[in-house]
Amino acid sequence: MRKAVLSFALFSAVAFAETWSGTVVDVSCKGKDLASHTKKCAMGCAKSGFGIVTADGKFIKFDEAGNAKALDALKASNKDKDLKATVTGSMEGDVIKVDSISIAD
Repeated sequence: MRKAVLSFALFSAVAFAETWSGTVVDVSCKGKDLASHTKKCAMGCAKSGFGIVTADGKFIKFDEAGNAKALDALKASNKDKDLKATVTGSMEGDVIKVDSISIAD
């Protein structure tokens, strides 16, 4: 019985994972022209936190761990602007609890 409960709990956690595509941007610059928003600017404004702007223009903020993952992804990226990304995680209120971020190079 214990294994069944554990398996269900693990399956439930995976079932709630979602994926978002859009542009990673720092909170300070979320209303600016995203196509020309630079990696340098995003890293300079990292203390404001990060989020993703989806294709329909909606901005969704990342949780604290997601902010750290976004900064790591930006540092690893070869792109200087137009920071398109795929984010996986789960919504908690109006914030994404980020599991992973992949910036398209």
